[in-house]
Amino acid sequence: MNSKLPINLEDLLRQRTVEGDRIEYKAGWNPDPILRTLCAFANDFENLGGGYIVIGQDCDDAGRPVFPPKGLPDEQLDRIQRELLQYCNQIRPPYFPTLSLEQAEGQNLIVLRAPGGQARPYKVPKNVTAKHREPRYFIRRYSSTIEAKGEDERELIGLTATVPFDDRVNQEAQVDDLSPKLMREFLDEVGSGLADDTDSLSTEALARQMHVARGPDEDPLPVNVGLLFFNEEPRRFFPVTQIDIVFFPDGAGGDRFEEKEFTGPLGESTRDAISFIERNYLKQTVIKHPDRPEAERLWNFPLAAVEEAIVNAVYHRSYEIREPVEIRISSEDLVVLSFPGPDRSIRLSDLRVGKGVGRRYRNRRVGEFLKELELTEGRSTGVRKILRAMERNGSPPPEFDTDEARSYFLLRLPIHPKAGAQSEIGEPRGTKSGRSRDQVGTKSKMSPEQDQLLEIAQDPISLQELMVPSGRTSRTKFRDQVVRPLLDAGLLEMTIPDKPRSRLQKYRITDLGRARLEDEA
Repeated sequence: MNSKLPINLEDLLRQRTVEGDRIEYKAGWNPDPILRTLCAFANDFENLGGGYIVIGQDCDDAGRPVFPPKGLPDEQLDRIQRELLQYCNQIRPPYFPTLSLEQAEGQNLIVLRAPGGQARPYKVPKNVTAKHREPRYFIRRYSSTIEAKGEDERELIGLTATVPFDDRVNQEAQVDDLSPKLMREFLDEVGSGLADDTDSLSTEALARQMHVARGPDEDPLPVNVGLLFFNEEPRRFFPVTQIDIVFFPDGAGGDRFEEKEFTGPLGESTRDAISFIERNYLKQTVIKHPDRPEAERLWNFPLAAVEEAIVNAVYHRSYEIREPVEIRISSEDLVVLSFPGPDRSIRLSDLRVGKGVGRRYRNRRVGEFLKELELTEGRSTGVRKILRAMERNGSPPPEFDTDEARSYFLLRLPIHPKAGAQSEIGEPRGTKSGRSRDQVGTKSKMSPEQDQLLEIAQDPISLQELMVPSGRTSRTKFRDQVVRPLLDAGLLEMTIPDKPRSRLQKYRITDLGRARLEDEA
């Protein structure tokens, strides 16, 4: 339980000259009142961020700390820590404060930092040392710890709705674990007005503005969703936060397989995984028919369905379960596996027809950030989009599976039967992207909007900057309808072609594009 105190002890004692909502002084080790106050701080009834208990610091009748403090004898320190651990086990649900051994004016103190708990309400026996122990709820009211009764108890129990994991503060991390660079790049990409102020804000201030840090001023903490998106290595805090792609050249029963692992900030790793599959495993088949001039074009797996399947898995997986999102690709199907399964409020029969709408969201904040990056709509539309994409491509319908305990969720995209006979997955593709789009302009003649785009892309420029003259607001539609046809025609190129969805991606005109502008001048 030993840990370094997050703030200066002298500041803690001298700035808070009297006991208050968030600090209590105890001249000696008295388990019963101390455990009641720990329970009250854990319940954090007023949402103040919990509080501190200083053991060994006496105070006068007005609640002011007395200096020098009374202190604790050396020989008592180990015993107090053992007993504290024993008595904290009586708090329900389990709750343990951070303990720090400190000295003030030559005297030993034990400082307990008790942040608001994530699983409130908490209860503890009124007398933890008694033979008969009946748990009670306790809250902090001004400088006193009182038992929650009547309306206070009903309100406290009303806080039972557990804070979702992605919106909880992370007690094992610090605000400095959030990357201001990643936060600024995110704000630039989504076109936030806050982006203009980032240079003048500290990491903490920026994180608070983006609601990825919370807590009292003396001890701010990052929120889990902030560490997922704005830390270079989220796996430091959430083991196995990754996307694994496994390809079976000889089929799922074969001896050979190839693996690729995607880690890093959640938005970036999601985009990179989708781009990797798009480049290496999505194949277009063109079938010519003698009885009609139009060729039949189809994909082994439509990109829109693959993209939605992966993003849904990233959105709805649990980041407390140490299992990756796994994508298995073979000549028969593409399977996305994540843990756990869908909420029990969703029936598989509804999913199969695109009507499965959850009443509860596992990762609402993760969904908010994915929506900002235009990777999801966040309105339970993902399954419907998968169904539509498969139908438009002429593919068999997707298949969904889970078990009775909802311990996993499996989504299978069968390969298009004609594509299976015409193309081999895993060979260099060399074909156009299969994203469904309404193309603006053609190879033979560009639209005015595309002419304008090539004019301003003489030097590398971001997608957001390219959009400004057109007045468009949807990056996805602009990319699909205006930019993608120019890329396909070789008139425009990416600065990072191996990572089409990189947040650092920029675009520039090619020599062919310059020649086309001269021809149309």
